[in-house]
Amino acid sequence: MYENNVNYNKTYQFAIRIVNAYKYLTEEKKEFVLSKQLLKTGTSIGANVAEANGAISSAEFSAKISIAYNYLIQEYQVFQ
Repeated sequence: MYENNVNYNKTYQFAIRIVNAYKYLTEEKKEFVLSKQLLKTGTSIGANVAEANGAISSAEFSAKISIAYNYLIQEYQVFQ
């Protein structure tokens, strides 16, 4: 279903990197506050893109993509 969807594939790979970064931060650096925020926002991007791909209307698609974009902006602002 998502094999040819570039946005989904990129956000999925991004989520994997986020999970690995979270594991590193919690296990190696003993950082628990910002790492939780990183995990939440980083994985939400892909989840919302996946939901957008299953949208039944263009309005729903647009809303889900907007949510994903907002999480991306939040991720950038917090970890800049």
